[in-house]
Amino acid sequence: MCVVTKKAFLLIFTLLPLFLFSQNEKDISAFKKVIKSKTHKFNTNRYFSKAQRFFIEDEWDSTLLYTMKELSVRKKDRELIDYCHFLRGLSFYEKEVFEEAEKEFAEISNTFELNNNVKVILGAIALEEEEFRKAITYFKEIDTITTQDLLGIKKGNLKHNIGLCYLHLEEYEEAELYLKNSVVLHEQQKDTLELISSYGNMANLYYQQYKDKLAIPYFEKAYQLAKTTNDFVSKQNTAENMAVVEENRKNLSKALQHRKEFEQWKDSVNDQNDIWRTAQEEKKYAINEKEKEVVVLQAENKVKQAERNTFLYSAIVLLLLLVASAYFYREKVKSNKIINAQKEDLDELNATKDKLFSIVSHDLRSSVNAIKTSNKKLVNTLETENLKEVNNLLQNNSAIVNGAYNLLDNLLNWALLQTKQSYFEIAKLHLFHTAEHVAYNYKAILADKELSFENNISKSDVVFADQESLKIILRNLIDNAIKFSNPKGKITLYTQNNNDEFCNLVIEDEGIGMDNSTREELLKETVLLSKKKHENIIGTGLGLQLCKSMIKKNNGKFSIKSELGKGTKMIISLPKKPTQ
Repeated sequence: MCVVTKKAFLLIFTLLPLFLFSQNEKDISAFKKVIKSKTHKFNTNRYFSKAQRFFIEDEWDSTLLYTMKELSVRKKDRELIDYCHFLRGLSFYEKEVFEEAEKEFAEISNTFELNNNVKVILGAIALEEEEFRKAITYFKEIDTITTQDLLGIKKGNLKHNIGLCYLHLEEYEEAELYLKNSVVLHEQQKDTLELISSYGNMANLYYQQYKDKLAIPYFEKAYQLAKTTNDFVSKQNTAENMAVVEENRKNLSKALQHRKEFEQWKDSVNDQNDIWRTAQEEKKYAINEKEKEVVVLQAENKVKQAERNTFLYSAIVLLLLLVASAYFYREKVKSNKIINAQKEDLDELNATKDKLFSIVSHDLRSSVNAIKTSNKKLVNTLETENLKEVNNLLQNNSAIVNGAYNLLDNLLNWALLQTKQSYFEIAKLHLFHTAEHVAYNYKAILADKELSFENNISKSDVVFADQESLKIILRNLIDNAIKFSNPKGKITLYTQNNNDEFCNLVIEDEGIGMDNSTREELLKETVLLSKKKHENIIGTGLGLQLCKSMIKKNNGKFSIKSELGKGTKMIISLPKKPTQ
C-alpha cells in the first residue's frame, strides 16, 4: 500500500474534536446543578421555571418553547433575558442548529456571568463549521482562565481543540504543542475517552508528517486504552486503525485479528443504536398519546365555549373558511406555476434524450456494422493464412470495441449528470497522483500506437475538485489525445501555476490539431456535437460535452489551444481554494 493511501485511510476517526463539555456523567450533572442554582431566583417566573426543568432533562425543544414564551413577556430584568438566550443557545447547539445558536449568543450582554462559557461554545461551533482561525480566536481568549471559571468545560479538551484547529490548518508545530498539553492534562485527570481521542490525534499529527515511528505508538496506546472502556465506538475505531497499521507493516495475521475485532464492535454499536432507536420510538409514542389526551380535553372545552358563544364562533368559522379558501386558491396558483415549470424542464430533457439517442444509436450502429464488415474480412483472410492482415483486422476490431465502450461509459455518466444522480464531493486533491492513476490504464494503447507519454505535473500542485469526475475528465481528454495523435507522436501532461485562484492542467498532443472554427464550435455551450469531421474515429462529441459539464460543476474553466497539423492543448482550470 502506498504512503498516501495509508495516511488517508487512517484519518477514519482521529480528526474529530472532543466534546467541550465533559463526557463524564458526574461533571455534566455538576454543570447542570450550577445552572440550576444560579437561576433558582427566577423560579417564580412560570415559563422560565419550566424551561429550566426541561433543560436539566435534555428536552431541547421544550426548553426552546418555554424560553421563547418567557421572552415574549415584557421584562426589565437583563439577567433573566441573558439566561433565556443562554439556554436557547445551548439547546440549538445540542440540536446542531449552529446558525440559530450563534444568533442567540449574540443577544447576550457583555456583563453576563457565563460569558466565558459562551465564547467556548462559539469556538466549538466555528470548529464544527471548519472555520479554524475563528475557532482559535475564541478558544485563546479564554485559554488562560482557570478551569473553575468554566462550568462543565475541561482545560484538556480546550487545549485539544486548539491543537486540532492547527492540525487542520497544517501548522504542525503549534498543533503538536497544544495536543501534547491536552494529553498531559487528560492523563493527569484520567479522562479515558478524551485520552483515547487525544492519542488518536497525536498519532494523526505525526502520520500526516510521515513520522510513522512516532505515530504508531500513539495508535497502540489508543487501542489498548479503548479495550478498558465500555465505549463500543472507541473500540471499533481503534481496532480498525490497528488493522490498517498492521497491514502497512505487512503483518497480515495481526491485521486479520484486528479486522475481526472491528467487525465484532461494529455489530455491538449497531445493536446499541437499535436499542436507542427503540427507546426513542417508545418515547415518541408516549408523547403522541399524551398529546391526544390534550387534544380531547381541548375539544371538550371548545364545545362548552361554543354553547356559550354560538354567534361568535359562527363568525370565526366563516372567517376561517374565507382564509382557507384564499389560502388554497393561492396554493393552487403556486402549484400550477410549479407544474408548468416542471413541464418545460421535462420537454427540454425529452428533447435532449431524443437527440442523444439518435446520435448514440447512429454511432453504435456504425460501430456494429464496422465490426461485422471487419469480421467478414477476418474470416476470409484466415483462409489465406495472411497473419499480418489478420493482426491488422484484430487491431481494428479492438479499436472499434474500445470506442463503443467509451461511448457507452460516457452515455452512463451523462445520464447520471443530467438526472442529478451523480455524487460530487469537492476535496483537496494532488493532481500528479490522480493523473498518474488515470494514465496507467492507457499504457497498452499508447504502446500499441507507439506514442510517448510524460506526466510533468508538479507533485506539489493541489486543487479542490471531485476526484471521480476529474478522473472521467482526464480519461476522455487523454483518450481524445491518443485518437487524434499520429503514430510515434508524444502526449504530455503538465500544469501552469501562475494564477492565485486557478491551477491550469494541460493535456498536450502533437496530433492532427484543428482549425479555429472547429475549436470555437467545441467550446460552445451546445447539448451535443453530432457531426464528425473524422469518420475513422468513433465518437459523438458526448465525451467532450460531459467534460465541460463536469468541469463547470467543479467550479472550473475549460479552454482549447490548437493549430491544424500542429497538435492540440486541452486546458482545465481548477480552483486552488475551496469555493463558498
